[in-house]
Amino acid sequence: MISQSTIDTVFETARVEEVIGDFINLKRAGSNFKGLSPFSNEKSPSFMVSPVKQIWKDFSSGKGGNVVAFLMEHEHFSYPEAIRYLAKRYNIEIEETEQTDEQKAVANERESMYLVSEFAQKYFHSTLLNTDEGQAIGYSYFKERGFSGETIKKFGLGYSPEEWDAFSKEALGKGYNLEFLEKTGLTIVREDGRNADRFRGRVMFPIQSMSGRVLGFGGRILGNDKKVAKYLNSPESDIYHKSKVLYGIYHAKQAIAKLDNCFLVEGYTDVIQLHQAGVENVVASSGTALTPDQIRLVNRLTKNITVLFDGDAAGLRASLRGIDLILEEGMNVKVCTFPDGEDPDSFAKKSSYDELIAYLQNNAKDFIQFKASLLMDEAKNDPVKKAGLIRDIVNSISKIPDRIQQEVYIQECARIMDISEQVLISTLAQLVQKDIADAGKKMKEEQKAKALQPVVEEMSTEQKIKPDDLSGIEYEIVKALQLYGDKDCEFKNVFTKYNEFGDEVNFTETQACKVYEWVYLNLQEDEVEFTHPTFSSLYKELIDIYLNKEIKQENFVNHLPSELQNVVSDIYMDDDRYLLSEWEDKQQIPVKLKHMTVEEHVTQIIFDLRSRLITKLIHELIAQITPDGDNRDTMQDIMDYTELNKNVLKRIERIRTT
Repeated sequence: MISQSTIDTVFETARVEEVIGDFINLKRAGSNFKGLSPFSNEKSPSFMVSPVKQIWKDFSSGKGGNVVAFLMEHEHFSYPEAIRYLAKRYNIEIEETEQTDEQKAVANERESMYLVSEFAQKYFHSTLLNTDEGQAIGYSYFKERGFSGETIKKFGLGYSPEEWDAFSKEALGKGYNLEFLEKTGLTIVREDGRNADRFRGRVMFPIQSMSGRVLGFGGRILGNDKKVAKYLNSPESDIYHKSKVLYGIYHAKQAIAKLDNCFLVEGYTDVIQLHQAGVENVVASSGTALTPDQIRLVNRLTKNITVLFDGDAAGLRASLRGIDLILEEGMNVKVCTFPDGEDPDSFAKKSSYDELIAYLQNNAKDFIQFKASLLMDEAKNDPVKKAGLIRDIVNSISKIPDRIQQEVYIQECARIMDISEQVLISTLAQLVQKDIADAGKKMKEEQKAKALQPVVEEMSTEQKIKPDDLSGIEYEIVKALQLYGDKDCEFKNVFTKYNEFGDEVNFTETQACKVYEWVYLNLQEDEVEFTHPTFSSLYKELIDIYLNKEIKQENFVNHLPSELQNVVSDIYMDDDRYLLSEWEDKQQIPVKLKHMTVEEHVTQIIFDLRSRLITKLIHELIAQITPDGDNRDTMQDIMDYTELNKNVLKRIERIRTT
């Protein structure tokens, strides 16, 4: 685990404008920088970076945060991967926290396997480009496939020599441990003690993780020996699990997120050829049946998948199971098939970019249309087969979590299959009921295991929250704390007393304190609990920072959970958005001018909150009134609270008109 001191050093050293500038063309805009959003297609800049506040905000997508949040959004790094990336960029030595010997051994073993795999990729690539054998066999093969030198370099393609142990001998000579050569599957240790290269005589396709680390390899033999597998993959290991990996995800992730769609193909060359043709949002399942883990990998980037099938794919019907898995993950799926005799590789090779895009757009069918047209050919005029086909399609619809989508697909299916919606709805209900029964059975089994544990509510706080106007005021309180919390102010308390003649007399008492103290004391006095979970968490974080003074207020965003960083960047960058070129003219958004002082602004927010809480309480009391009951006490409470609310509203009006 990376030590906290290393993380602190990374945050103190890394400059958000420098790091983001590596990925986006930024231009100076006053004290900030602006650029085109990397998360959406746009012609006018809506992406803002603040060097002073060390945060960024993308107004087109609503995303924002610190430098680590950007790397996690843009490069899809995990938090540790982002920290390591920044440490490497700024030459910061990474300190690891104290680990047990067992933890160290596991971490060292995995890292050693990564290093061996990365060495192998460089070796195979160099062999392809710089040896006679590599040039004559491997490079010429890739050229015949139509791959350019730039594409070969981009995907790190390589060649493993025909010699029995050429790679193993080179790796051992460079000091790599035989144990890790064997564990990655690159070297096979024979019973006679000799070492053999697993991939000898094959062109090599490195398989990378989403962050770009080499996990394993796919190797294709170029001879005609039918006794040898045409394609050979690395065996399962601690770093390579084929069911959790998609070929090309590292190169495709940004395009997938930006275009909000992922093309799914079967083979390595399909991915590479489409990339070379300009279609970069494409990944491959590498010849394996699609798995839930692979689908979730795409789901991190987009909700939309278009499956591309060969025109003469023999196992087309069997591949439909993968579509059901995609639907179960709540994703939208389309299917596109190529003409007979064509696959994505061959079609992309002979088509221009415009022709390819037009074909993919015009021939991508909704999965219902595709499945119905495919299976109807099998059913033809056989009523029994047709009934089975309908049940098959409805079964796919039952996998969709969204009920509205289910209903839309039922309507479409009824139209295509020429059958009443009611029959389909009834069939769907039976399937859903069965799923519920199975889920209930599973839940009972789980509950037995938890019988001795205390009962807890399963619904999350977020689910319990109902949107109301209180959340808007809670946001304003958090915003005031964030922007002005440490500011010294003089707040006015207005009190009402009666003189000897019975007249109301107002007098004012001034209290000097910081903004956070004023807010905290007032909310404590009123015993206010925030209703919105996000603003409640952020309020507690801010108050804790101000009370304990352990973290500098301007750096506190780096210590927040990622889900709160976006709210913080919203607040910090709210006014800066109007500096973006042409925003005020095009969007007709006026720049907000603040006429009130900080003291007046904060006081108004507090009184707004009091008024809303009192109003809410009055409504709750009104709901308690019964036609036949004794409501005198309740009515008196309502009148008292109504009078109190009038006084609060008067105070708010005075603040607004001063």
